Amino acid sequence: MNSITFEFCDFENPVHLTALVNLVNMYMADPMGNTPILNKLQQLRLVDGLANHPSAFVLFELYETEIVGIATCFINFSTFKVKPYLNIHDFFVHPTFRGKGLAKNMMHELISISKSRGYCKITLEVREDNYVAQGLYRSMDFEECKPSMLFWTKEL
Repeated sequence: MNSITFEFCDFENPVHLTALVNLVNMYMADPMGNTPILNKLQQLRLVDGLANHPSAFVLFELYETEIVGIATCFINFSTFKVKPYLNIHDFFVHPTFRGKGLAKNMMHELISISKSRGYCKITLEVREDNYVAQGLYRSMDFEECKPSMLFWTKEL
């Protein structure tokens, strides 16, 4: 059986920083990201912004020794439950490594982290046409909010 491990991004580790930028760019270029990749200046700002954000963490998934998955997360606070919760902002597995159960393993790790830290819930957003991701989330007991919520945005 292949070795699957997890590491939090060390923003002082050049290997981690390269993996962070590469995986985010790969995610952005993916059909589900459908966004132009980051230029060099944006890459620097991404690393600096995440490293200095007070509630962010990045979790890497390693297959053998290669970093193949990323979850960019933010800790928020629920006023209704009066507890912190985890928001998964980016969740991506390198296309070459898909179909091996890595996304499910990474989600299990995020659930474990959230439970150990006493978070009340995990939130995420998923594209309406991303049926593969929706299948994963449903298989792990995620569901649409009740009542259903719409995720709105205003670009500035």
